[in-house]
Amino acid sequence: MTNQDDKFKKVISHAKEYGYVFQSSEIYDGLSAVYDYAQNGAELKKNIRDYWWKAMVQMNENIVGIDAAIFMHPTTWKASGHVDAFNDPLIDNKDSKKRYRADVLIEDYCAKIEAKIEKEVKKAAKRFGDAFNKEEFVSTNGRVLGYQEKINSILSRMGSSLEKEDLPDVKALIEELGIADPLTGSKNWTDVKQFNLMFGTKLGASAESAMDLYLRPETAQGIFVNFLNVQKTGRMKIPFGIAQTGKAFRNEIVARQFIFRMREFEQMEMQFFIKPGTQKEWYDHWKETRMKWHLSLGMGADNYRFHDHDKLAHYADAAADIEFKFPFGFKELEGIHSRTDFDLKAHEKFSGKKLQYFDHEDNKSYVPYVLETSIGLDRMFLAVFSNALQEEALENGTSRTVLRLPSVLAPIKAAILPLVKKDGLPEIARQIIEDLKWDFNVIYDEKDAVGRRYRRQDANGTPFCITVDHDTKEDNTVTIRHRDSMKQERVKIEDLRNIIKNDVDVRHWLMKMK
Repeated sequence: MTNQDDKFKKVISHAKEYGYVFQSSEIYDGLSAVYDYAQNGAELKKNIRDYWWKAMVQMNENIVGIDAAIFMHPTTWKASGHVDAFNDPLIDNKDSKKRYRADVLIEDYCAKIEAKIEKEVKKAAKRFGDAFNKEEFVSTNGRVLGYQEKINSILSRMGSSLEKEDLPDVKALIEELGIADPLTGSKNWTDVKQFNLMFGTKLGASAESAMDLYLRPETAQGIFVNFLNVQKTGRMKIPFGIAQTGKAFRNEIVARQFIFRMREFEQMEMQFFIKPGTQKEWYDHWKETRMKWHLSLGMGADNYRFHDHDKLAHYADAAADIEFKFPFGFKELEGIHSRTDFDLKAHEKFSGKKLQYFDHEDNKSYVPYVLETSIGLDRMFLAVFSNALQEEALENGTSRTVLRLPSVLAPIKAAILPLVKKDGLPEIARQIIEDLKWDFNVIYDEKDAVGRRYRRQDANGTPFCITVDHDTKEDNTVTIRHRDSMKQERVKIEDLRNIIKNDVDVRHWLMKMK
């Protein structure tokens, strides 16, 4: 088993053990690629959503939020192109009878070449020490350049074949690369076929009169169909944005990698409506702004990178992903797309209603262009959680498991621990909770020795432990312990609120974007 596999297994088991993510309906053996967020997971998810919403909506005068329904008129999905073109290229292995996404098999092959590049970089870094210049090495080393050229050539051919719907060439590429079934090593493949990803359902009291509907496969269309409603009622002037978070559903045949690719998931999207011709500057602006938001959480600049799309959707004139280094390699976390006027024009055509903006400055009407930012909330959860989970060797020769969640996102901000369960200490601890719970999510923990409680809270991601002891009764002070440094200090009970606030306050974190 590779280190990556090992790390990922630890992430999945830790998420269950500490009440973050459970398999859905587990007592009935669960459903593949459907998960429930447990008590701590629901809090972490909510905090990520709030952190996004504050940065996107609250901090921008010209961006507002909506919450559109999951059910939409079926013509919506005809107009958006999902009925005709929302497909995945699938391939079956004849021996293992397993089904795979053809593009993912090819991308995984390229990820293995990428791992070889990383190996070369690590070897060179060791060899050259402080004098090592990674950028120079990557752009001049013959072996690395050869690997990179191979990756580019494979992805470019795949992108071109998928765009032309030349599925036989996608199969030919898999065979030429010698890609085998990951489970059995068999290279006995069927032809590649297209499969529509939308879930169908019915609306109506009787089978005869029921209307065919779809569960929405994305949240963006709810924004586009409400463009004019929001613009008029909010008296919005271009450029302006409409944001929303919500559930989307895709009948993923090859759902995998825990909560990375699920059938029911949550998106955080913002569609920014702009004057045609200004899309390049807004595209650059949102790429930079969204990367700053990610970096404000302090999860390491090396864990992020931009990936510019070779293969553009037919309606886009620029597209990039922000990729994150998950335990299974760099994968898409957020997309930034310049969508031109495709969406509003398509809905104009299919609805017969004008979706235009009258620009008083130019004294003319036009269909706005759209710049989209779209991030998967579940993927962001996985990025935050997997990056935070660390095994740390301590000076005394022991080790601890610590979940270094950014404190602004941590489900529980502080655990209040009475040293013993007597002498009035639990009562003081309860009083502290009564006071702090108005501002923070805090818990009471009295079971086990204090050292074990510290370890438990470390593994749960709690930034602070506050211990009430016998001295507290004399001088109204407590010991506050910091999760990351394990540093302990004596502070006055009345100072606790400010100490915690200074560390977990959204303003303190989002100011890093400035």
